[in-house]
Amino acid sequence: MTIQAAMHHPRELRPHTEAALPALPGDGRTPHLWIIRTAEFRTEARRRSDAVLDSSERERADRFRNSADRDTYLCVHVGLRLLLGAYLDTEPAEVALTRLPCPLCPEQHGRPAVEGNPVHFSLTHSEDLGLLAFASRPVGVDVERDPLPEVAEEVGRSLHPREQRELRDCAPAERPRAFARAWARKEAYLKGLGTGLGRDPSLDYVGTSTSPSAPSRWTISDVAAGEGYTAAVAVQN
Repeated sequence: MTIQAAMHHPRELRPHTEAALPALPGDGRTPHLWIIRTAEFRTEARRRSDAVLDSSERERADRFRNSADRDTYLCVHVGLRLLLGAYLDTEPAEVALTRLPCPLCPEQHGRPAVEGNPVHFSLTHSEDLGLLAFASRPVGVDVERDPLPEVAEEVGRSLHPREQRELRDCAPAERPRAFARAWARKEAYLKGLGTGLGRDPSLDYVGTSTSPSAPSRWTISDVAAGEGYTAAVAVQN
């Protein structure tokens, strides 16, 4: 049975917000969502990155040529470690991150995870905004900047056949947002599966309307990410 949920409103991560967090919901269907705005968290992320991030994260941050992209990466990954540290009652730098096996091949590039711990999480960012999800079951999250009409038209051809028909039936002015809803939901679901876009996005129907649909054993909800952004979260039932 497909379960549809109302739009989620994430909590904003600000400096020192992570001091006291409630336990993750036991039902798994109500993930904790955190939004990170680069402009508000940049200074904190820069200040704490050397002490919090591991060497591979610092090296990846250094490879960004664009300072705005580097700052958003630092904000999301520092935020992830601060929140995981608070949820797990451990030092953020001591959180051992790993990758689960990919469902499509033997490689270790599936969903990110904490070694030996059942907490599930997902992270995403677009331009100057990041979004994090935490749950007691597999979870995926995605945020997208609202696309140009030509992008929605081109990438929309890769959606599920029913979603493609829905887009054709939309008024031209509504197609970019309708496409963005479907794409954010689909990416969130595929991240939750651990396949990412290694799984053909035309295989699964999530819908383009304001009411999400979800594959069997999953719940997909839209997320309020602010003007100009479209976001979604997917949780395994």
